[in-house]
Amino acid sequence: MTTSQKNLLPPPEEALLRRGRGEQTALYIRRLIFDGRLRQGDRVPQDEIARVLGISRIPVREGLLSLEREGWVTIKPHRGAFIGALDEAAVRDHHALYGVVYGFAARRATERSTPKMVARLREITAEFGRQDDPAEVARLNHEFDRMIMDAAGSPRLRAVARAMVGLVPGNFFELIPGAIEVERTGSRAILAAVRAGDAQRAAEAYAHKLDRHGALVAGLFKTRGLFSTGGRDQSDHPANGARSA
Repeated sequence: MTTSQKNLLPPPEEALLRRGRGEQTALYIRRLIFDGRLRQGDRVPQDEIARVLGISRIPVREGLLSLEREGWVTIKPHRGAFIGALDEAAVRDHHALYGVVYGFAARRATERSTPKMVARLREITAEFGRQDDPAEVARLNHEFDRMIMDAAGSPRLRAVARAMVGLVPGNFFELIPGAIEVERTGSRAILAAVRAGDAQRAAEAYAHKLDRHGALVAGLFKTRGLFSTGGRDQSDHPANGARSA
């Protein structure tokens, strides 16, 4: 990344500043990738990111280690961190894995459901149909998922869900076209299965909803040119290796 490009790095959003510094860095870099400011093979400008976020290099490194585990970057000793190649199958698998986790939770929640829990899920689902505001849809989605997870009653399952990181850096329902409608139809299908006491169908409905979300994300990433072009690793190119970190 050249000096002129680095100077174009945007300021962090207010919501980003409320996060832990390592998490803040990781989300900020994911947003730079999502917006096309950093692409496959680019060297991550660590000093500039630290300056923009108003933090030291230590949390920047913490964020990069997290991103390396998630497959977003490759860290090369004595050379820096480079943007890795995103893969369409990996994006779809990511959402499929969410479907497995929340599908399992929906199965347990259906088996342990109470009239109060079902009534609240019905209220949330009805509200989905009246809302087009992405922020409100995100809030409702969070409450729906939380109620399912709480009803499942498994601390271990909750820990697994907390450890999973979304691929979309920001409000999913604002950034992904079509996601609100998928959430509406998906929540209705899950609710119908829970009300019927059909644990298997509830799990399948969750998996189907998240598969559809995965397809939407993959489609948008492809449109934005975020997937690997199949070329060689540009971080080995001398011009890229000479970029300022």
